[in-house]
Amino acid sequence: MYYIGIDLGTSAVKLLLMDGEGKIHRIVSREYPLSFPHPGWSEQNPEDWVLETFAGLRELVTDRERGQVAGIGCGGQMHGLVVLDEEDRVIRPAILWNDGRTGKETEWLNTVVGKEKLSALTANIAFAGFTAPKLLWMRENEPENFRRIRKIMLPKDYLNYRLTGVHSCDYSDASGMLLLDVKNKTWSREMLEICGVSEAQMPGLYESYDCIGTLLPEVAEQLGLSDQVKVCAGAGDNAAAAIGTGVVGEGGCNISLGTSGTIFISSEKFGVDPNNALHAFAHADGGYHLMGCMLSAASCNKWFCEDVLHTEDYASEQKDITPEKLGRNRVFFLPYLMGERSPINDVEARGTFTGLTMDTCRSDLMQAVLEGVAFAIRDSLEVARSLGLELKKSRICGGGAKSPLWREIMANVCNLELEMIESEEGPGYGGAMLAAVTCGEYESVKEAAGRLVKITGTIQPDPEISARYETQYQKFRQIYPVMKALFPVLNA
Repeated sequence: MYYIGIDLGTSAVKLLLMDGEGKIHRIVSREYPLSFPHPGWSEQNPEDWVLETFAGLRELVTDRERGQVAGIGCGGQMHGLVVLDEEDRVIRPAILWNDGRTGKETEWLNTVVGKEKLSALTANIAFAGFTAPKLLWMRENEPENFRRIRKIMLPKDYLNYRLTGVHSCDYSDASGMLLLDVKNKTWSREMLEICGVSEAQMPGLYESYDCIGTLLPEVAEQLGLSDQVKVCAGAGDNAAAAIGTGVVGEGGCNISLGTSGTIFISSEKFGVDPNNALHAFAHADGGYHLMGCMLSAASCNKWFCEDVLHTEDYASEQKDITPEKLGRNRVFFLPYLMGERSPINDVEARGTFTGLTMDTCRSDLMQAVLEGVAFAIRDSLEVARSLGLELKKSRICGGGAKSPLWREIMANVCNLELEMIESEEGPGYGGAMLAAVTCGEYESVKEAAGRLVKITGTIQPDPEISARYETQYQKFRQIYPVMKALFPVLNA
């Protein structure tokens, strides 16, 4: 049988066709527009996700394969607010995870409601990208639209609704809304009340590998698939990527260098960082995880190469950065191009280059960008280590992880052994694996991960380079505290 994995990303949807042995037979990617109606805002039309996903599904599966597709699983961009009216029509464009308009609402939640109370109710504090502050913003700024809300959904759940007609949400994605009691895996009635919504407006909750339904007959006909194809609840993109890289159970770790960057630490037990610098979320394997998320990771590299240097030849820009230069750069880069989430939680933070001199060259700036992202990932890693977690190795995935240089920098900055895996299609592969579990191909997510995820190589940190980077990291971590008070002034 075949299983379809969907990665509903910020700039494109990527679909893959996997067989029961984990082999990927085909990958299709289709882009859709991203809208920035005001500085710091980020929106998308949910209909674009549906149109491109359905077109991609028709392209993905051949006539010979259509009758053998058993299940579909989706990993999707988290936190985005999708609101439907009483006829299940989209009320307004989705407000995305990287939208920065909710600074006031986030501050109100953290100071008036209070971080301690938020953490007790949801295991997390408020971040500007989370869904709850978006609801508060909408209530204040678009009251007519707010009154029309009959269903509140996340991006991949809207896509699942269009496939099945079921309003659903899995626990991993729901964890990032600031509306879920993560420990007890139920909607927090007190948080819903604070945001002025009811439990009836929320979708049903499922484990990621639960079947939410089968394809609607009219959708099945449109896609050329059977209406018996099962659709699982799926997962938030980071949890889906963790499944796709085999990070399940106790003590697994994955670093993802996608548009955003994450460090993901899985656990069988619920736990919370007492300072809430890391997110405490449910995992797609039925357990839990801690996660540090930076808003701009591989997107920093894309911005610098394409928008500043006007090139798409990323490898050429890195060729002059030789091993002897690692840990010796005098230029530092703060990668806060969209503000920052973990661990500083500062929507006012901005990107900076520091340490430029008359002999600074193009490759120094390029190196600083790669190192700045690695240093920011380490900021979250240090929080995890302060909690007593002994992390010696991690898996690595995402578009940025395709760069051998960036992998080497990351291994040495974090002083971690990094494992590369055969499939680099994290969220999509994880979605297909979840679908395979849903359909009974595997008894559990852990079994699927153990059998399907294969390590292809490791990157060992070099003691000498790591020592140099230790000195550099201690310098890097002093830059933001000095700049923090200046950012709001510069942004005014």
